[in-house]
Amino acid sequence: MFLLGVKESELQFMQGFFVHAKPPSLGGHTSLHTAARNRMNVTFPRKGAIRMPVKNGKDFGLLGRSPDYMNTAIMAYAAASELLAEADAKYADNMRNYYRYCLEHDITLSHAFVQPAASRTAEMLDDGTIVNTAARIVDQTTEGVIVSGAFLLATQGVTADEILVYPPASFLFQEEDNPETFAFAVPNNLPGMKWISRESLVGGDSAYDYPLSSRFEEMDTLVIFDHVLVPWERIFILGNDSLSIRFFAQSGFHVHAAHQVCCRYVAKTEFVLGIILSIVDALERTGSVVTEQVTEVIVNLESLKALLLASEAGAQVDRWGSMLPDYKPLWSATVIYPQMYARMMEIIQLLGSSSVIMIPSEQDFKASGIAPYLSNYLKSSSMDARDKTALFRLAWELSSSGFGGRQQLYERFFFGGQQVTSNRLFQGYLDKEMYKERVQRFLRDV
Repeated sequence: MFLLGVKESELQFMQGFFVHAKPPSLGGHTSLHTAARNRMNVTFPRKGAIRMPVKNGKDFGLLGRSPDYMNTAIMAYAAASELLAEADAKYADNMRNYYRYCLEHDITLSHAFVQPAASRTAEMLDDGTIVNTAARIVDQTTEGVIVSGAFLLATQGVTADEILVYPPASFLFQEEDNPETFAFAVPNNLPGMKWISRESLVGGDSAYDYPLSSRFEEMDTLVIFDHVLVPWERIFILGNDSLSIRFFAQSGFHVHAAHQVCCRYVAKTEFVLGIILSIVDALERTGSVVTEQVTEVIVNLESLKALLLASEAGAQVDRWGSMLPDYKPLWSATVIYPQMYARMMEIIQLLGSSSVIMIPSEQDFKASGIAPYLSNYLKSSSMDARDKTALFRLAWELSSSGFGGRQQLYERFFFGGQQVTSNRLFQGYLDKEMYKERVQRFLRDV
C-alpha cells in the first residue's frame, strides 16, 4: 500500500482502534451486521452503536466512518443481491460471497463513491478532442478488469482492510456497457493503488492538550487507481447504468445507513450536552438565556432519540425479507442535524466565551514559574485550575480547533449537502398527496 501524509504514530493509533474491533465472540463489537428479521432485531444496532467502545472508552459519535457504517452497507447490498442477477448471476454470487468473506474474516471497510471535481466534467482540447479524467474501466482480461481514476473522500481508507468503490451512475443517456459505471471491493494494498492523505489534524501527543484529536483523528484520503487489476470475483456491477441506479436505491442502503448515522447523532449529541452542562457548572452560569441555550440542546437530543425510535417502530419487511426502518424519520434527521450541530458548537462558544481561549497547556501546569499563578487565577469554586482547563481544552478542540472545524464540515456533508438531503426526503416522501387530499376534502365540506 502506498501512503502519503500520515505520521507513523497516527497510523499506529488508527490501526490500534481497528485491531481492537473484533467480533463479540472475541470481546469486541464490530462484527458485520446481519439483516434484521423483526422489530426487536432492528434495535440491536442502536444499542451497540450508542455504546460502542473504543480502546478503553467510547468514540462519542466522533468517528464518522467507524466500522459499523460500512457493515450496514454490505449487509444491505447482500440482502438485495438477487437484483444483480439481472445482468449476470455471477454478480449476485459475488456480492453474497463477499458478504460472507467480510463476516468470516472481520473485514473493516472504507468506501469511495465521489470523484474529484476535475473528474466530473469533460474538457475539449484545441483539436476538438474531448477528454476527461473520470474513473473508468480501461481494459478487461481473463483475470479481471483494469481500473484507472481517483476517488474521495476515503475516510479511514489507510487503516481499513478493504475499500468498496461504487461511483453513482448517470441518470441521463443510460447505457448497458458504460466503462464509467461499476461497483467492486478490493484490498487496500493492490498494485497501482496510491493513498494521498490530507494534513493531519492531531495537535500533539498529549491527551490533556488535545483530548479529541489525539484519540479520534480519522484520516481522509484521495485514493488513486493507476491501472489496478480488480478480480472478476470482486465485481458486483459492470457497465449497466440502470441496474447500478436501481440497486443503490432498492437495496435500502440510504435507509439502513441512515439508521446507523442517527445512532451516531444521538451519541454525539449526548456528548455535546455533557460538555455544555459541565461548562455551565464550571462557570456558574445562570439566567434565562443560559437556560434557553441548554434547553435547545436537550430538545435536539430528545428529538433525535424520538426520530430514531419512530424509525424502528415504523419498520416494515422489505422485498428482500429484511426489516427496513421507516425512512421518513431517519432522512428528516439527516436534514436537520447539520444545522443542529453548527448551532451547538456556537452555544459552546457563547457559554464558554474567553475560557475557551485561555487554555494553558499541560506543560504550563508543570512549569514552576507560572503553575502557581495558573492554579490561583484559573480555578473556579467547584474545580481546580487544571481540571477546569482540561474541560475547556475539550470544549475548544470540539468547537474551535482545526479538528473541530473538520467535524463540523463533515457533518454538513456527511449524507450529502443540504440540497441533496432535502431533495432525498422531499422526493421520497410519499405522504404528500394524502395530506393535500385531506385539505381538499376539508375545503369541499365547507
